[in-house]
Amino acid sequence: MISMSPVRPGNGWRYLFRGVMVGDGHRPAGTPLRAAQDEAGVPPGVWKGRGLAALGLKDGDVVTERQAELLLGEGRHPDADRIERELLAQGKSPAQARRATVLGRPIEHNRSPKTDKAKERTPWLAFDLTFRPPPTAHLAWALMDDRNRQVLELCEDIARDKTLTWLGESVAEIRWKAGGKQRARVKDGLIVAVFRHYESRAGKPLLHDHAIVSIRARRPHDGKWGNLSADSLMANIVAADTLYTLYFMEEVSARLGWAWEPREVTPGRRPVMDIAGIDQRLIGWQSTRRQQIEDALPILTAKYEERQGHPPGERASYALACQAADQTRPPKRTELLSLTELRKRWRTSAIRAYGADVVDRLAERARAAAAAVWARVRPVVDIALAAVDVVAVVYVMRGAFKRHHLLAEARRYLSYVLRGRPHQAGLDEQIVQAVIDDYTRPASRRMMTADLRALYPRDTEDQAVLRPLTRKRSAPQYERARLAAGALAARVHATRRAERLSSRTRPRAVAVPAASRSRPRPFHSDQEADRVLEQETGVDTVEQTRRTFEAAARLAAKLQDGKRERAVAHGPRPQPAPATAPQPHTHQPGTQHTPGRTTGGVT
Repeated sequence: MISMSPVRPGNGWRYLFRGVMVGDGHRPAGTPLRAAQDEAGVPPGVWKGRGLAALGLKDGDVVTERQAELLLGEGRHPDADRIERELLAQGKSPAQARRATVLGRPIEHNRSPKTDKAKERTPWLAFDLTFRPPPTAHLAWALMDDRNRQVLELCEDIARDKTLTWLGESVAEIRWKAGGKQRARVKDGLIVAVFRHYESRAGKPLLHDHAIVSIRARRPHDGKWGNLSADSLMANIVAADTLYTLYFMEEVSARLGWAWEPREVTPGRRPVMDIAGIDQRLIGWQSTRRQQIEDALPILTAKYEERQGHPPGERASYALACQAADQTRPPKRTELLSLTELRKRWRTSAIRAYGADVVDRLAERARAAAAAVWARVRPVVDIALAAVDVVAVVYVMRGAFKRHHLLAEARRYLSYVLRGRPHQAGLDEQIVQAVIDDYTRPASRRMMTADLRALYPRDTEDQAVLRPLTRKRSAPQYERARLAAGALAARVHATRRAERLSSRTRPRAVAVPAASRSRPRPFHSDQEADRVLEQETGVDTVEQTRRTFEAAARLAAKLQDGKRERAVAHGPRPQPAPATAPQPHTHQPGTQHTPGRTTGGVT
């Protein structure tokens, strides 16, 4: 997962230099950065991002203390000292030499009392993006041999760098003029300093990276320096999170041959993806912080009910969980150990808790579980099923939504379906475009919502399948979303099965129930349709969805059997002359084509 927090002058800057850069340890005043990193047992930070070329830096260069202080702390060129010396030698004044090293607006301007906005008086210096792999990846990294550890670290590097590239190319915007009215994509890319950490505050294995993204970037039209738009990154942080998880799963499966499976942490909430075969008891051994939060949460909940007179809702429950996490947060460690010493300590602790057999056979069981997963799961993506799944989940969860909400859910869908198999580049965007083209309508100037008439083009009574789920409060929100997605998927399956059992030949297309304007690839044979029909299309944990699909299949088979019995009893009937069926995506004279409503309807 990815979390985001701002780096501001004052305490934020001190926390970055005294904690984040030295492995979340404690850096005494006056201790050089490299010496503090060696003492803490963490590697030095490295520069990443395509924007480094404009500053004369290279990808993979070590982050020095002075470079970080100049760029991330003052918004100046990382080689400002040399530039100032050269300008002073040319006869420039000290003020002119210093101003020449500032990238964009000086931070001192924001501290002036003349500024109108409080946001400008407390400027951001950088964004701290924390990348954390799924929980079972920490266990495999900490308890397996050195080869698996190095491969998992490589997978983390690749997934993190790909996600940062996507943020720099598709999300990051630079703003200028009053109130940031003018916005555009950055010219070069992001400038990032990455620091790797190995453990949590509780002393348990937690492989994670702090990617400190400088707020400075260049405008595309004139090359001048300015500030990144914080709201653009914040709005797309969940989409970046799901993309990072998808990339990490693919790299692990490709390099180690492991598979992934969903695990429900909290009933009714979104599942997390875990490496198949990892003993679930080890997750409890690692997640000591979760147990501390769960112990403190009932006390806070009881106080809330006594104060408010009713149980907390979803938002209040989340706020109480955050409060419990803050209250139970342990202090930072004072004992500094190297990674080798930490791995020995973790392995001894796990063996003492669950035995050597559980720890020593982690890799063997992961390979065996992967073979079982690949024998059971067909990692095939059906754009039509993906589209109805995504729009149903996002509609029930949010009501009105934007494109980045659909993109995040499409990437979750791909991780559930593919289980670590690589996805085709741009497939997530194809799914989102199919949803927007066929199953949405405008809800306001900036928002959209699900178009129930497109989802149920001929059966208006069944539009009630989705509407009550948005108002029902007896079940968790994600459980209601899965019910809605399962109901739509069952209708798609039932329609396809009825077409397969029918004697009439019909053109098969992925876009069911409605003809997609995004033109997905059609099926060319019944065998291909059978493979997609039998595929596992997501985390189908809802029993009602399974019963709905089986009932629809039995009904279609019963209707077909009755048709055959009547044909045998009454003999063949004279058939009318075959009419030429209209081809998909063609218009008949005198008719108007409304995409998503006139073809491919489900009855």
